[in-house]
Amino acid sequence: MINVRLIFKVLGSLLFVESTLFLWSLIISFIYGEDDVFAFLISIVLTMFVGFVFRFIGRKADNNLGRRDAYLVVTLAWTLFSAFGCLPFLISGFGDISVTDAFFEMMSGFTTTGATIFDKVEILPHGLMFWRTSTQWIGGLGIAFFTLALLPSLTGGNTKVFSAEATGPIKTKLHPRLSSSARTIWLVYVILTIACLLCYNIAGMNLFDSLNYAMTSTATGGFSTHSDSTEYFNSPAMDYITTVFCFLSSVNFTLLYMAVVRREPYRLFRSSEFRFFCSMVLICTAFIMSVLVINKNYGIEHAFRSALFQVVSFISTTGLFNDNAAQWPHVTWVVLAVCMFVGGMAGSTSGGFKCIRANMVAKITRNEFKRILHPSAVLPIKIDGTNIPMDKRVTLFAFFSIYVIMILVSAFIMIAAGVDNTNAITIALSSMGNVGPTLGTEIGPTMSWAELPTFAKWMCSFLMLVGRLEIFTVLVIFTPGFWKKV
Repeated sequence: MINVRLIFKVLGSLLFVESTLFLWSLIISFIYGEDDVFAFLISIVLTMFVGFVFRFIGRKADNNLGRRDAYLVVTLAWTLFSAFGCLPFLISGFGDISVTDAFFEMMSGFTTTGATIFDKVEILPHGLMFWRTSTQWIGGLGIAFFTLALLPSLTGGNTKVFSAEATGPIKTKLHPRLSSSARTIWLVYVILTIACLLCYNIAGMNLFDSLNYAMTSTATGGFSTHSDSTEYFNSPAMDYITTVFCFLSSVNFTLLYMAVVRREPYRLFRSSEFRFFCSMVLICTAFIMSVLVINKNYGIEHAFRSALFQVVSFISTTGLFNDNAAQWPHVTWVVLAVCMFVGGMAGSTSGGFKCIRANMVAKITRNEFKRILHPSAVLPIKIDGTNIPMDKRVTLFAFFSIYVIMILVSAFIMIAAGVDNTNAITIALSSMGNVGPTLGTEIGPTMSWAELPTFAKWMCSFLMLVGRLEIFTVLVIFTPGFWKKV
């Protein structure tokens, strides 16, 4: 049975958290004295009111959160956060935004996808611009994960909530108490953000831009305060800063903690996933750099910087840009599409299929070739010395199959609706992988998604949610068995 009262209690607590987060944007609005102050005040009141109603409904709930409850509460939490996150945009009326566009923008923000419907983001006042960027920072490590760090009263079911939201097929722990682990990883996240902010500021960004770009870089989100993204600054220093922090934020945060805080850097290079990730970045950068030098007459440094920036931006699923990749030779699009699909490391803020899964698929495929020659051989699959049991291999290929099928079906629907082939495929890939930019000429890597049909925006919003919560967490609630009484 679903513990309905407890779900209302948790969702009510999450709405209190969201109303508190609105306060930071309200402060920004007050500082700049702009017209979105009223919108945030009303949003705070409405969100807190609904939060009180939910808490009242769940006032007699216990803390016994079952596995089904965890999957349902995580899916509803992301949906609810996105729905209430729309309020400042809808109430303020800036950009003449519809409900569909507002929900799309918020789902894109909280899932750190970074796709936007704003052709000119500069029309937004500072408060709304800050809220838009902060949604990515909040969603970077996960809404429920954020709650675990702040609401230890939910410890009765927090492991199940974490399992429903955590990324990657292999989970690691820092501390026997998950709430302590959550606070530790959030500390790493905050330190990365502050370091990024300081670097941007030293490189010449003003404080507001530094804060926004630091949040979007460490969340591997992609929202920016300028329609031209980091290309607006035309600064090699800022390009390299962005590249470094997007790369670091794509690394497993547990590994970063071990390497930096515990002073065990050797753990990074012992990780096969980290080596796979670095190899992907280096090989793809070298290939695109050579293409740009030969076919586009780029200088060596310019080609290296542009190639490295775009490869890291795509593989980290950030989506910031310092060059228009739509004007590059089409062969580079294939490489960038592969980066979009693979994504960063598990346990980071990046999206995509994840390097650890790609590494596992490569090893399983290699073993199958060996099995053809040696049918009786026992061929274990090991990741960093740990044998991967058969049930995880089955789960891996089920995940891979559903991932690819959802991309193909979504692309087919968009092509049937009149979206060009390249855009349809990369829009589906970008939404599912929480990447943000697309590859094509109609809706390219530097353009908004405003031209998409309404149904496509809702479909992409659903893909973003499914991709961020790693498919099974969302799709399982649509199965008949989920709602059967046990």
